[in-house]
Amino acid sequence: MNAAVLDEGPGGPGNGLDAGTAERVLIVDDVPDNLAVLHDALDESGYTVLVATHGEAALQSARQARPDIVLLDAVMPGMDGFEVARRLKADPATAAIPIIFMTGLTDTEHVVAAFAAGGVDYVTKPIRTREVLARLATHLQSARSQRQARNALDAFGHATLVARERDGKRVWQTGLARELMARYFPEVPESAMPAEVQAWLAREALRRRAGAEAQALTVARAAQRISFALHPMNGEQFSEGEWLLVLREESETALLQALSQALPLTAREAEVLYWVIQGKTNRDIGDILGTSPRTVHKHLEHVFEKLGVETRTAAAALALGKVRRQGGD
Repeated sequence: MNAAVLDEGPGGPGNGLDAGTAERVLIVDDVPDNLAVLHDALDESGYTVLVATHGEAALQSARQARPDIVLLDAVMPGMDGFEVARRLKADPATAAIPIIFMTGLTDTEHVVAAFAAGGVDYVTKPIRTREVLARLATHLQSARSQRQARNALDAFGHATLVARERDGKRVWQTGLARELMARYFPEVPESAMPAEVQAWLAREALRRRAGAEAQALTVARAAQRISFALHPMNGEQFSEGEWLLVLREESETALLQALSQALPLTAREAEVLYWVIQGKTNRDIGDILGTSPRTVHKHLEHVFEKLGVETRTAAAALALGKVRRQGGD
C-alpha cells in the first residue's frame, strides 16, 4: 500500500540546519520515487540523508552509521517495517534511535502496532514533506536532549541505565553500569535485565504510579552488594514505560574495615554500626549476626557512649563523616 510522495518542497521547520551539526536521517522505503523526493527535501533542509530499500539494508545501515532518526515505511516486501523497528529496539546499539513510521495503514490496529514496535510517531501516505520536516525537528530535539543527558552521565562515571518496563530490556546504559551488570550478573545478556531486577522494576513502577515512594533493591554477592534505585524518566525525552535505574556498588568488607580504623570500636560494635548505617533494626541485625536483639541493643549502647551520641541517626552520620574524612586524607 505504498502511495506516491507529494512534494511540497523545502521550507519546512527542518530548514536552516548548520552544516557542522547536520543530523543523519535514515529513510527506509522500497519505492524509489518516495526515496528520491524525501531525500531531496531533507538534503535541502540541511540533513545528512541515508537510504535503504529493504529491511536487512536498514538494519545494517543503522548499526554502521548510527543515524539520529529513522523514517521507516511500514509495508515492504520481505521484512516489514514493524519487524525492522522491533529489531532496532532489541539491539542496544540502535535501541535509542527514534523511529517515525510512514504508512498508508491508518486503522487503529496498525497505529497501535507501530507504537508497540517502538515507533515514536507516524505520518500517513501520501507523504507531505512539510509535515515530515516538522515531526523530524520535534523528535530530533528530544533525541538531542536525551543524548546530552546520557553523555553527561557517562562522562562523570555514573552507573545508570534505562530499562523498559514491559519487557525488561536495557534501552541504554553507561559504561560503568554495563561493567557492574556484567560482573554481578554474568549469565544475563547485555541487553536484558536479570529476572529479580525485572520483577522489582515492575513492582516498584506500580508503587510510583500509585504515589508511593519506590523501595531500593539490593543484590548481594558474597561481601559485595549492588543496589538499584528507581527514577521516572522525563516524559519529553524518553518513551512512556522507561525508567532510569541508578546503580551503586557497596563493599561490606571495605566499610567495616574503614569503621574499625576510624572509630574506637570493637569488631562486633563496628558490625552493629555498619548495619545501623544500612537502616536495619535491632531485630534485623540480630538475625544477620546470629544474636538476640537485646545483645544488639547492648552493643549499640556502647557505640553511642564511645561516639558521644544518643541516636542511631547521629551515630550513622558521625561514623560516615569520619570515614569520608579519613578517605580524603
